[in-house]
Amino acid sequence: MEQEDSLIQLPKLSKKTYEKELQHLQIELVRLQEWIKQEGLKVVILFEGRDAAGKGGAIKSITQSLNPRICRVVALGKPSDQERTQWYFQRYTAELPAAGEMVLFDRSWYNRAGVEHVMGYCTHEEYVEFLRSCPEFENMLQRSGIILIKYWFSVSDNEQEKRFSDRIKDPRKRWKFSPMDLEARARWVEYSKAKDDMFNATDTKLSPWYVIDGDDKRRARLNCINHLLAKIPYEDVLPKPFDLPPLQNKMVYVRPPIYLQNFIPDVTAHLE
Repeated sequence: MEQEDSLIQLPKLSKKTYEKELQHLQIELVRLQEWIKQEGLKVVILFEGRDAAGKGGAIKSITQSLNPRICRVVALGKPSDQERTQWYFQRYTAELPAAGEMVLFDRSWYNRAGVEHVMGYCTHEEYVEFLRSCPEFENMLQRSGIILIKYWFSVSDNEQEKRFSDRIKDPRKRWKFSPMDLEARARWVEYSKAKDDMFNATDTKLSPWYVIDGDDKRRARLNCINHLLAKIPYEDVLPKPFDLPPLQNKMVYVRPPIYLQNFIPDVTAHLE
């Protein structure tokens, strides 16, 4: 199968080039963060897409150098029995930002148009109502002053299969893989149709989807951050470098013996 909305494939980006550019972009993200804080902006960024398309890596690249009190990630699990009786958007609205905050949704209310619809976790009526009401909900958020940006990470089936195999082999990544991922593979075409129907209903002029080619993770992260920085006009209000005040040394104080403290064992002595 071909990648959704595939573009011309560039060669894989080298690690050295990637890290140099990422460092530059992360400095700009810190400047954006300070602007959001100073101006009291409210920013919501949605990350959606195929499993293993690179959403998590992009989110980590964005948040790595940012203040978690200003930029936070929301990754909700399946709804509780009580939440299932609530208005569908209710548990998401509880996570929306206050002034001076940026919230990144690692999957969002679009679960209803994707996994819930394809796997039969919602009724057809609930699905249709979501497609009808979602643009209204997002317009309401924007009228309230929220900056809303929606990213869809696309990945080819061959690249997705490779990443799934890597996850299974690597104990550090195996937790990312679930039986639902296997089912998604078996329903690739159904998910493609669900994505197309979702775009048809929710890719609006006021709240468009921005698609990211995720086959090269490094390029995808850099492209995502560059686009994000361009979508929110900001000024450089980052504090300038300053001199540290002199260390206090005039107070008479005798510290307790160091052996009274519980230091953890140093198991790195054999490492070079």
